Amino acid sequence: MTDKMILTLDTGDVVIEMMPDKAPKHVARIKELADEGFYDGLKLHRVIDGFMAQMGCPRGDGTGGSGKKLKAEFNDVSHQRGVCSMARAANPDSGDSQFFICFDDASFLDGKYTVWGKVVEGMEHVDAVQRGEPPRNPSKIVSFRTAE
Repeated sequence: MTDKMILTLDTGDVVIEMMPDKAPKHVARIKELADEGFYDGLKLHRVIDGFMAQMGCPRGDGTGGSGKKLKAEFNDVSHQRGVCSMARAANPDSGDSQFFICFDDASFLDGKYTVWGKVVEGMEHVDAVQRGEPPRNPSKIVSFRTAE
């Protein structure tokens, strides 16, 4: 079983190396949701230049999820360019399906959000997504699958 996922955005393919040693439950859940097609067609609903691109909300407004909350798996991976981390509400154990990819250093989030992966190819396609909270014409996830 591979630890890489292919996130196909409408801007291009992004290869994410999963970190099952750092966040095993989050990696397993993201793989499960992705392979079920949960993420396909969802908008990137919150994209802040110099910070991050957030996605994974079925409602497209940051208020939805899959309905299965995950216990936080905070780890020692710093939030740097290309790092993939779980979005959550005020409760640390409220991560669900939403995640974000860092554009730049966001180390102020270290130890407060669960890092589960890192972009290893295609970060230029994340850089190309539409900005905004929400973007006027949001970029979308075409598909998200485990790499073969």
